[in-house]
Amino acid sequence: MEKLPHVVSAGDIIQLSHVVMKAHCGEVNVVFNKRFSSFALYEGKDGEDFLPYQVSSKFRPRDLDKKFIDGLRKWLVDFQLDEGLSNFLFLREIKEGHRINLACKILHICEVAKDQWMAFLWDGTDAPPISLPTKIEDDLSNPYPLQLEPVALPRDLLCTFPAVGTILRVIFDQGMQNQYLHLLHSGKWVKFVNVLCEVKSGLWLGILTSFTKLRYTPIDDQLISARQRLYNERLSSERGRIPYWCFPWSRITEVDYDDVPFATLMDVLTYSEVTAKFKCVARVVAALPWQAEDLRSPLGTYRIRLTLEDPTARIHALLYGEDGEKFFDGYPSADVLKRKLNKLLGLAVSDDGKEIKNAPRTPPWAQFCLKSYYLSKNEPWASRQYRIFGTKLE
Repeated sequence: MEKLPHVVSAGDIIQLSHVVMKAHCGEVNVVFNKRFSSFALYEGKDGEDFLPYQVSSKFRPRDLDKKFIDGLRKWLVDFQLDEGLSNFLFLREIKEGHRINLACKILHICEVAKDQWMAFLWDGTDAPPISLPTKIEDDLSNPYPLQLEPVALPRDLLCTFPAVGTILRVIFDQGMQNQYLHLLHSGKWVKFVNVLCEVKSGLWLGILTSFTKLRYTPIDDQLISARQRLYNERLSSERGRIPYWCFPWSRITEVDYDDVPFATLMDVLTYSEVTAKFKCVARVVAALPWQAEDLRSPLGTYRIRLTLEDPTARIHALLYGEDGEKFFDGYPSADVLKRKLNKLLGLAVSDDGKEIKNAPRTPPWAQFCLKSYYLSKNEPWASRQYRIFGTKLE
């Protein structure tokens, strides 16, 4: 592996000598024979000299090479590959188990476990909501994580991320990390070909496999410019912070603050003050406790932890005391509470109100008023929590 070409940046130039061109399955391939073939790698359009940064053992430089390298660098300045806008999908178009092409901005890359790296990709659109397993009781022994990385990213890093649009976590298939990692740089837009899309813990996950390719993407690429323009148009829209997938929505909740602008859950996480109030549109993917008879304490006080999700993030939000009383419209019977909670969690039911076994859950989109608070004055940010208030479930 060490003797193979290791491209430092997409758009760099490779010079191949004494190779054989062959056609295979309708594609043209280069056959490299280590006994007499050679290669050299040069910096791309930003290169200033003609010294290759990697060569094979049989490479012999020629004065004529400088002319070719200089010509390619000049050509790269205005180069635009005609790929067609439809060849690269938005994150809102991804499907589980499919291999797709994506054009995304790399927001961050980090090591999430020993020798395991993760990239965070974004294109300004909302990935589709995922149907969830029926058994909500599994959340007790195997709770839904708030993110796929083992430890949540620091808040100061989250504050550098866009607050609108899904951030896709991407990992490397076995053996692929060394090939791709050095080509990915935070803040750069990259075109990915054949990214495998999977679902883990109800969250989207991209996988770079041996079939994945990276394409050179200049700053002024037409496809990237179009994505940035669409994102700016979304931000300027009155409904730009409402999930793309909630239209048309069934208003299963009422909130006290109709005139307050909407916020995403990423807005909530990255807000500049510890204590604040928000209005969001989200789904309830889990509840703890989930049984109607356990939603209130022995003294009759509501105390429930809901896991809220929108295209940007997941958070835990408490429903407590008088806020729970308002949410459930008082203290209805256990049967009524169960019916309300099942509706909120998206449990499939038959016409006679009975749960349909093994049917996936599709939690509906609902409006929530949220307020943030802290538990410790000494560590306000570290002890920050969220609570639902001013919201009533229909």
